[in-house]
Amino acid sequence: MERIALSVLALGAAVAPAEQAGWPCFHGPRRDNRSDETGLLTTWPEAGPPLVWSVSGLGHGYSSVSVAGGRVFTAGMTNKETVVIALDLDGKELWRRPNGVSWEASAQQPWAVPHAGSRGTPTVDGDTVYHLSELGGLTAFDAGTGAPRWRVNVLERFKAPRPKYGCSESVLIRGNALLCCPGGEAGYIVALDKRTGRTLWANADLADPIGYGSLVPAEIGGVPQVIGTSAERVFAVHAENGQSLWQHPLSNKRNNNATDVIVHNGLVYGACGYGGGSVLLRPQRRADGRFTVEPVWTSELLDNHHGGVVLHDGHLYGAGHEAKGWFCLDFETGTKRWQAPGKGSLIFADDRFYCLDEKGKISLVRARSEQWLPTGSFTVPEGGKGLFWAHPAVSGGRLYVRHSETLYAYRIGRD
Repeated sequence: MERIALSVLALGAAVAPAEQAGWPCFHGPRRDNRSDETGLLTTWPEAGPPLVWSVSGLGHGYSSVSVAGGRVFTAGMTNKETVVIALDLDGKELWRRPNGVSWEASAQQPWAVPHAGSRGTPTVDGDTVYHLSELGGLTAFDAGTGAPRWRVNVLERFKAPRPKYGCSESVLIRGNALLCCPGGEAGYIVALDKRTGRTLWANADLADPIGYGSLVPAEIGGVPQVIGTSAERVFAVHAENGQSLWQHPLSNKRNNNATDVIVHNGLVYGACGYGGGSVLLRPQRRADGRFTVEPVWTSELLDNHHGGVVLHDGHLYGAGHEAKGWFCLDFETGTKRWQAPGKGSLIFADDRFYCLDEKGKISLVRARSEQWLPTGSFTVPEGGKGLFWAHPAVSGGRLYVRHSETLYAYRIGRD
């Protein structure tokens, strides 16, 4: 086991935050990248909020964190192996377990190696942690001990090719089902029994290369749905049996879709970088039970690369890719409200956006559609190599920021 380096300031262990709603999976409990926490700092001092602790030695990666049950979970890459790691709320490592060889281990092209590293964020459900590795290793771990409960390689089971950039999604738990997209001829999107790994259903209707986002649950037209993106389209299946419901083209010149959809009032927003733009879709259920889908609007703006988009008070917030900058668009019309320099990932909490750019500058921005209104910023120290691509998370009055091998925890609560 690689030794983990822990730096704890005097502020840290003495004021461990109370557990609140938590952040049990990628983009939070509703997968909308919004935290319900309140009582957070509305401005930051020049140096930024207090650093509670930092932990290095996690292994290189772009995985974000999940926070649940008094533990922080993430994933990393060490010696060409993917590992899942659990920390306590003071940053002490509790356990570290392997989850198969990493994407780097099978990288064939020279361009691939610099972008190696863990992708998917662990998903916590009760006393179990689930993680999908870059090469399809799906494992259920005991949250307390890290002991594996079951393991399956979804690429092998569902006859799927190795994805160009590696499996990057964070699996979705719905009831007793675990849902994910292997992208195989025996199952493009599948549901497994979360307790055993047994296949519940498999939909093999699509033949696209997979996308690199995560599935989002929704109900549209009275039908429970799971909505995702492939490299070429937005698609929806029935959440209970996997039946295909509807789809709409969404692609770019790099065959790389990595942004989770947003569902609101029966409408579905999708976006992709490399000139793919963004679209708002209206799926509708006909009298015969089948669905039709049509675009409400399309735009070249907010062509999100992989930093995520947040819906707040009828407006979309996020960063564009080839359409440069942070954007605010009207959800119903796609009209641009403002644009500001930068590119990165963001999260919403307590009337503020936490906007982390790719170079490590994080800004606290008031959630207003009138203009970009920052109320503080600072630069996160480098924790390894590569860009700041791991998405931030907020839980228990703390802001978690990951860079490569290092995780930083900042105190952002007013108490």
